[in-house]
Amino acid sequence: MEKKKFYINMGSQEISQVKYGNNEELVIYATENEASMLRHKMARMNDADFRAFFRAHVPIMQYHNDESNDDYDSNMTEAFQMIYNLGDEETKRHIENMGIFSDRHL
Repeated sequence: MEKKKFYINMGSQEISQVKYGNNEELVIYATENEASMLRHKMARMNDADFRAFFRAHVPIMQYHNDESNDDYDSNMTEAFQMIYNLGDEETKRHIENMGIFSDRHL
């Protein structure tokens, strides 16, 4: 399959073939299937974030025992790994500078 250029905005969790606003910070070259897989990971991040919102209103549940937060973190890391693997050199450099994959990023 042919790879196309996509612009990624992790803040809004958008993937677009059209450059607009500030969505050019992360650029990937992906097939439609790969872009769909990344969209799925972002949707799972959104679902986990929604569940974490409700958990935040339950005072007896501790943050570090919250599966929804773990799910969000895991999906975000997997999404950044996909973006890194499919990204151009500038995207890879940006992700490396973020320290997402190091043990000390938190």
